[in-house]
Amino acid sequence: MNWIKQQVANVAGTQEPIYGPSAIQSVAKQTETVPWTELDKKDLRWAAMTSTCVETQTFYMMADSGHIGMAQVIYSNVIGIHTTCQFNTKIHYPDRKTPAIWSSDALDQADFDAGKLSFHADGCAVTLNEVGDSYTVKSVVNEESIVNLTISRTAPGFHVGKDGKSYFGTDPETPWGSMRHAFWPRCQVQGSIITKAGEIDFRGRGFFVHALQGMKPHHAGRVVSRRTLSRSADKYIAAKWNFVNFQSPYYSAVMMEYTTPPSYGSTVVNVGGIATDGKIICAGSGNTATHTKAKQDVENEWPEPEEVKFTWSGITKDNETVSAVLEGSLGRRLDRVDVMAKVPGFIKTIVGGAVGTKPYIYQYSPPQKLSIRVNINGEETVEEGILFSEATFIS
Repeated sequence: MNWIKQQVANVAGTQEPIYGPSAIQSVAKQTETVPWTELDKKDLRWAAMTSTCVETQTFYMMADSGHIGMAQVIYSNVIGIHTTCQFNTKIHYPDRKTPAIWSSDALDQADFDAGKLSFHADGCAVTLNEVGDSYTVKSVVNEESIVNLTISRTAPGFHVGKDGKSYFGTDPETPWGSMRHAFWPRCQVQGSIITKAGEIDFRGRGFFVHALQGMKPHHAGRVVSRRTLSRSADKYIAAKWNFVNFQSPYYSAVMMEYTTPPSYGSTVVNVGGIATDGKIICAGSGNTATHTKAKQDVENEWPEPEEVKFTWSGITKDNETVSAVLEGSLGRRLDRVDVMAKVPGFIKTIVGGAVGTKPYIYQYSPPQKLSIRVNINGEETVEEGILFSEATFIS
């Protein structure tokens, strides 16, 4: 058994030395001179690295009907030897009672177009239009969720800093990895997902994230893949993260926050911004995610959040000071995802013992609308909207 544990550790990289916080060059450093950069078409290219990486394109939908959905493509490469692709969908129902629909399917014959702007596989395609402001997402790989969606941005896309990346390594000149998030914070969604129970119209608002973990995934913290450990053993060796997607008639406020493991000083990296139709109000790394009230989950001992406070701060293009606060009760959770639930029992025991991992994702969308307070140069506006958030605990 000890030999097996050692092999798991070798593959997953769990025997990580304590490098300290100096071994991460946070994207926050870039924001001192360049708070954010608007994306153009070339910034949406898939990296599709031939070395260890996890890369995702994820589309979040908030339908006018009250349904909340997600469609995601995952490209995963393990040490340049084994590459897999996966298509995931999830649907939450507005009544908060109907069980969520979760579909996850391996993709065959996965490839990209010549410019690496669009992805296709047998029965699945994510295609960027010629202008570069709209994706179509189509999938027939799972009869429980047949996808036909169009996600069009209504505000510019952005990444934080110059290139959106935090770099990892003891030598800043030759980092051994990086983490990048690029956002379309405010989108319009058209189309539907057909389930066995019927067709769901997802007309409404959306949010798109392109994420790349170009390194051993345990180095950073954010779980960009939700596949089982049996398919990619090193994706869950990390710390914790918070995800925020708030959409209102005028504002979109988004945030990704991840915490590195102790090997990198438990460093917190936060990227996010606020947008409205036609423009980015502010974006950067000066945001915070706080669980102001939590309770111990009796099933796994994680501190499950009950109330939260999210803040954003930055400047507009015209150097106006911006601050925003979104806080309140999360209400009853939408779901608690045991990431290792589908892993065979003996593997779960081995990895849990070897690494101390027990990853869970807590998902929320309060039935009561929360309000965001946005202050621009001393003038405050308050607006209700819909929140979808996740809190993930890994190790």
